Amino acid sequence: MTTQVSPKRSRLDPEPMPRRDWLGLGALWAMAVSFLFATVGMMRLPKAAVLPSPSKKFRVALPETLAAGEPFVPPGRSVALFRDEEGVYAISTVCTHLGCIVKPAADGFECPCHGSRFAPDGEVRKGPAPKPLAWLKVSVSGSLVTIDEGTTVPQGTKVA
Repeated sequence: MTTQVSPKRSRLDPEPMPRRDWLGLGALWAMAVSFLFATVGMMRLPKAAVLPSPSKKFRVALPETLAAGEPFVPPGRSVALFRDEEGVYAISTVCTHLGCIVKPAADGFECPCHGSRFAPDGEVRKGPAPKPLAWLKVSVSGSLVTIDEGTTVPQGTKVA
């Protein structure tokens, strides 16, 4: 029978770490990393995660060449502006059926999604739209027209 002699350890060699100590340190590190991620997440909370939407109130200058009864649709907006001898008015171009954006046509408005047709004043000519297009609040100051997409007014309301 041979006896193996373990090599003599130097006093400078580190002590072997017991398994329980190693697992305890691993748990502490996992907790520290979790706390760090939670802190970073909480710091991001005050910043809004949604894109800002455009204001419901906006100003636009009507073209001088705009003929009476001809719609003017400002870029990026769902509103049609009109000028006639009685004044200026705005009609929403959001279809009352399912919210599609209607397009100006020769005889009023036309919904490209489901075929609803509207008169130039927003009245329904052909369904499935259940209600006429909404008239929006308008105010005129000089050459600028202010439209409030969030406020509806009775049909036929015009501002001089």
